[in-house]
Parts: sequence; C-alpha cells; structure tokens
Amino acid sequence: MPISSRRRSFLSRLFAGAGAAAAASATAQAQPRGGPAGLPGGLDQLFLARPGRRRRESSWDRTGRNADRYVVEPGQTHTLAEIQGPGCVRHIWITISDQEPHYLRRLVLRAYWDGETSPSVECPVGDFFGVGHARVSNFWSMPLTMVTGGGALRNQRAAMNCFFPMPFARSARITIENQGAQPAGALYYYVDWESLPALPEGSLLFHAQWRRENPTRSVLEQARNTGFPRSNEIVNLDGKDNYTLLEATGRGHYVGCVLSIDHLDPIPGFPWFGEGDDMIFIDGEPTPSLIGTGTEDYFCAAWGYPGGFNPMPYHGISLAGPTEGPGAYSGKWSMYRFHIEDPVMFTKSIRVTIEHGHGNVHASDFSSVAYWYQTAPHAPFPPLPPVEARLPAPDDESLRSYMRNLARQ
Repeated sequence: MPISSRRRSFLSRLFAGAGAAAAASATAQAQPRGGPAGLPGGLDQLFLARPGRRRRESSWDRTGRNADRYVVEPGQTHTLAEIQGPGCVRHIWITISDQEPHYLRRLVLRAYWDGETSPSVECPVGDFFGVGHARVSNFWSMPLTMVTGGGALRNQRAAMNCFFPMPFARSARITIENQGAQPAGALYYYVDWESLPALPEGSLLFHAQWRRENPTRSVLEQARNTGFPRSNEIVNLDGKDNYTLLEATGRGHYVGCVLSIDHLDPIPGFPWFGEGDDMIFIDGEPTPSLIGTGTEDYFCAAWGYPGGFNPMPYHGISLAGPTEGPGAYSGKWSMYRFHIEDPVMFTKSIRVTIEHGHGNVHASDFSSVAYWYQTAPHAPFPPLPPVEARLPAPDDESLRSYMRNLARQ
C-alpha cells in the first residue's frame, strides 16, 4: 500500500472512535459509506451528509448575563440534561469550583436511559473522567480528557470531557448529586447531543460503574516476610481473589476501564505494585478465556511504568507517583485501557478482573471505573459506598504504610 494510502487509513481509524458507536439513524441505507450505525464518522467522511440535528443542554445564564453556573447544595441533585429521544449524547464537558476537600469523590454522576429507575452510569465525578483519588491531571485520551494546570491544578479543578457516545431510544436523564457537606459553589457544563429519526436495531446502551476495595485482601497476610521469590510461586488459575472491575449480565461489549491504585503494601525489597494478571470471564465460563501477563502489560506498557505519567489515545497513565528513589511506585496512580479498537464481546455475561500483585499478594487501595455497552435491563449495581468509604487516604499516611511494609524483615 502506498505511504499516502496507509496514512489515510490510519487517520480514518484513529479519528472514527466516536462516530463508529452504536447510535444512529434508521436511514442507514441512504448512507452507504457511513459507520456501522449508518452515521458518517472520521476525518475522511466529514463531507458526507449526516442525519439528525445537533442540540445542547448547558448551564448558560438564562438572564443573558455571565453567571453561567449552578450552585449544588449539600444533599441536592442537579439535573444536567433531561431529553426526549431518540438521540445520542456525543460530548459532556464539566468543570466545578468546590472548596470541600476531595469533592471529586463526594459528587456523584449518574445517567438513566429510556425511563430507567436505576442508573446505567453511577460514578464519582473525577473517577468517571479518568483520574482517581479525588485528583485532577492534565491528560488526554480518545474518549476522556482533563485540562488543567497552575492554580487550577493546585486547587484540584479541571475541565473534564467525555466523548463516549451514549444512545437512547426514548429518553435520557443525566444528574450530579452533591453528597458532600459543603455547597459545590459553581457547576458549569455542556451536554452536547443529537436528535435522530430512530436508532438502528441492535443499539446498545452505555454503562459505567465505580468500585473500590480498600484494602484488597492479600493471600500472604500470614506470611508477609517471605518476600518476592515466594510470591512468584503462588498459583492462581481461578481468579477467585482477584479485584473485580466489572460484572454484567446481558449482551454487549466491554470497552475499557480506569484503574486507580494507592500502593500501601509492597513486597519487602520489591516496590513494584504490578505483576497482577488480567482475567476476563465471558458468558459464565469457569476459567477465564482471556488471561494476561501483568498489570502494566494489560495497560499496554512494559517493565513497570518507567516513564511514569504517559497519556496516549487508548491507554496510558493519567496520574503517576514516583518511579525512582526510595519511594519508587509508592503513592497514588491512575491508569487506563480503552478497548475502542478491540472491544470484548459477551452474549450472556462478563466478569472482568485483575490480580492485585501476582497471585493477589498486595493489600492496597484499588478503585476503578468500568465502561461498557449492553442490552437493557442491566443487572443491579452494587450499592455505591458512602462518602467516607470513598475518600482517599492522606498522602503522608499512604507513604508511611508503604515504607513500613517495604522494610519488613
């Protein structure tokens, strides 16, 4: 293939992520060059006619002045968008000014499709947009970004963006609940969506769910001083004690996750928090058909995370701790892997897991957001932990735990 043709092919695949999602017009036959749902997508298809109409819900000041924000009082739920379908949310932008510590774990984002009474999206706001531990970071990926720096970064403020397409046949409702003790003094947002004549048969609904296990249960709790060599001898073939990122029933496909780790429990003499294999169980299989080779490998890196912070389109590190020195791999990390080019399909059920250290030797703080599309109805989500069970540990407390466990003899 000539170089110019290869370049066009690459660009088409790179930028077609959002346009190739499952939400589109039933007039697909009139768009023979469109994506799977009948909508043109990618740079090389921008000149094609596109059905539907662009619409928006936002926090603009209805008086015409410049107070383009809402205050969300403690205990209050603010509705960002309440929409009648069919249609598809294409972009969500949010930024928040909130003086309460860890507000990004106190504010909860939810989304309900087609009259649901239980949400298909339920996550602390910061984690949903790609960074855990109630932190922000100036990072980008294809579906999620944050934009911050300077004083905004010091105050844990950022512009947060999501480009996952979110189709709905009849209605959509997107909310933020303030579960903190102080007002969220300024909530700014856009919800950009398109109204469509219909959704095609086979459209799947977007889901996202937050989980946390703090600490994970170490299989070496009674024999912690044996060190790294013995930990390598642990056998784990069934994934019973793995950290669970996602359990879902129905038909759909898993499209990725953000995993956040506060490394509290290194193996003596071996600081790296990885070596945990991903194990994905599809359609009720007793042993996983997809088994990986290590934490950094699943997140498309190698040899630990030698580069630290490393945002890329489909995988990367959105928040990094130190990689060298006495505190190497301590502290708070967030990493992401998006299966946009390689979704994991399931017809009945899926369970996505990862070891916390090889054979589940680490007792650290693991939290995550899983993203997937599936048929309705979804299985009930585990109850969202209360606010106090969602907050991160203070950094100095985490470092003390890390140093104490690393030095054990």
